[in-house]
Amino acid sequence: MTKKPVIAIDGFSSTGKSSISKIIAKKLGLIHMDTGALYRGVTFFALQHCLNEDKNINIEKLISSLPYIKLEFQDIDNELQLFLNGKNIDREIRFPQVSDNVSQVAKEAEIRNFLLETQRNIAKKGGIIMDGRDIGTVVLPNADYKFFMTASQDERAKRRFLELELAGEKTDVETVKQNLISRDKIDSEREVSPLKQAHDAILIDNTNINKEQTIDLILSYIKKF
Repeated sequence: MTKKPVIAIDGFSSTGKSSISKIIAKKLGLIHMDTGALYRGVTFFALQHCLNEDKNINIEKLISSLPYIKLEFQDIDNELQLFLNGKNIDREIRFPQVSDNVSQVAKEAEIRNFLLETQRNIAKKGGIIMDGRDIGTVVLPNADYKFFMTASQDERAKRRFLELELAGEKTDVETVKQNLISRDKIDSEREVSPLKQAHDAILIDNTNINKEQTIDLILSYIKKF
């Protein structure tokens, strides 16, 4: 039997990267790893322990606290959930306060290096689909398959708004859109591992196609194993 593939899926926020990767992982019998969850985990820790008096994250304090951060995924009902220092934080890392701060945390070189080895070690055995913003370019440049997901800002804002509404969060589409524009700018312009399409990644624009069609499109590129 051939070794199961390593698949990298990068792209903008609210393109469905994580939920689509999860479904593809189940269909192909792979492990799914949402690397964005790791950055959200560090951000969650920072919001708990590293705030300035003005309630902003003190990046220096966070970087000096990295040795005290232990992040690990545990399999709960066939789904990898994130634990921070032994506590399940899989739900908390999706809160808007974390979303609003994660790009600021993720642009720090020390934090990216801190999480890089974690990601690579998990991928060594193969049989994994990893999604994020720099998987195909930095984390797993030798992945067997690379995809880059995009969609229009209006479409992404609409999806994110519906997601938050379902979670009971009070907001509006314009606020969500401005948050996405801000995150896109930070993610794409940061000096370390900016969000960009790997030269050998397949572009998947799902502005006008639904989740099932996106999954079918990605699967059409993956050879049977």
